[in-house]
Amino acid sequence: MNFFAKIKTQQTTILYSLVSVVMYYIFAYHLQRADFGKLFALYAALFIMAYKLIETNRHNLNLLLGLAILFRVIFLFATPSLSQDFYRFIWDGTLTLNAYNPYETSPQDWLTRLDVLKEIIPNYKTLITGMGSLSAGNPTNYPPFSQAIYAITVWLGDNSIVKTLVAMRVLTLLAEIGIFYVGRKILLQLNLPQERIFWFLLNPFIIIELTGNLHFESLLVSFLLFSLYLLFKNKWKLAAFFFALSVLTKLFSLLLLPLFFYYFIKKKGLSFYKLLGFYTLVILFTALGFLPFYSKEFFFNFTESIGLWFNSFEFNASFYYVLREIGYYFTGYNTIEILGKILPVLSVISILCLSFLRKNYPEKNLLTAMLFAFCAYLFFSTTVHPWYLSLPLLLSIFTRYRFMLVWSFTIILSYTAYTSLETSENLGLVSLEYLLVIGVLLFEIYKKPLEKKFLKF
Repeated sequence: MNFFAKIKTQQTTILYSLVSVVMYYIFAYHLQRADFGKLFALYAALFIMAYKLIETNRHNLNLLLGLAILFRVIFLFATPSLSQDFYRFIWDGTLTLNAYNPYETSPQDWLTRLDVLKEIIPNYKTLITGMGSLSAGNPTNYPPFSQAIYAITVWLGDNSIVKTLVAMRVLTLLAEIGIFYVGRKILLQLNLPQERIFWFLLNPFIIIELTGNLHFESLLVSFLLFSLYLLFKNKWKLAAFFFALSVLTKLFSLLLLPLFFYYFIKKKGLSFYKLLGFYTLVILFTALGFLPFYSKEFFFNFTESIGLWFNSFEFNASFYYVLREIGYYFTGYNTIEILGKILPVLSVISILCLSFLRKNYPEKNLLTAMLFAFCAYLFFSTTVHPWYLSLPLLLSIFTRYRFMLVWSFTIILSYTAYTSLETSENLGLVSLEYLLVIGVLLFEIYKKPLEKKFLKF
């Protein structure tokens, strides 16, 4: 590249970076969830900026990492405007910090013990109002390592909501820097371009949902990624420990456990007996993580809370909404209680087929199977919140498939549900979201990889 071309590239990078900084600042401090028009315009523009930045600086990884950090730092002192879950995180963390088991009672139940509540959570009214009636009316369903993180950040925040949010974001940032370094190593091992990691780290969806809205999928992803890296080096015992940490952060990782069967059998240095050892250690480490919180109430409340996601909650679903409409036509009522039992079974069958009927070796095949297994779970789910896409988006960068990049953009359409005081989904836009995603997926399966036709960065 000659001198003038370099100058032009630098000017372009500076322009795109400054525009992105301004838009992320507006996103963080001057945007309300109900203003979907403004939300969509900013989101779409940020996607264009991210594409241009990666395309222009694909060989300057340090610059791209610096920009990824800079864009996240903008959110440091912001109160999330697109999600209210952080109020529940602070509530759970405060209870844990004060040696109360957050799994035993709901926030609403605590209102009958105001004398104790005022002492341990002085700002309890703000937290209960902020988290909303649905969260406040149910015991927590966040696993133990997440509870530990909530407690640590509340302690660092010294009972200040703003300081706690800062602590949470710093922790998220550290996790995503870890994703950069480990992700690069895996890309190098697979002989893939290192800049692919920025399809995740510079993706506006990830910056907004994980750093901005404070969802801890960044920890889930970092632990799972480190586990895979260790496993690829045949360090299966240590890999089991980090896999268990990912489960203890978010339970989603459990869906991927069956997929290791063929990999362990075929990989040199691994075996069926080591697979059994891996599974045993994952179960043991996970059980030890739950042990400090175990009680009769914990077991009942935790399993009941998990069950609600399948039998009561519905948001941004795909196949479920189609089947629900068919159910309405034939029965005249919502058949979620029936479908909520059938669809998880279909998810499990899909994952088992990918595990035992597909050759998940070498590493690229395993990662592709993981991608499709998790997407099968999402397609059969009754509830698909935007941040659920974080894990499959990361997995996709190690494969030839780019439909997750499309989904990370179209998922913004789900926020039309919040344009009024009462959550009300626009099923036309939900249909558009999934038609585009499934259309691209089928195109990539039966035609050519999308990256060879359109996404050439």
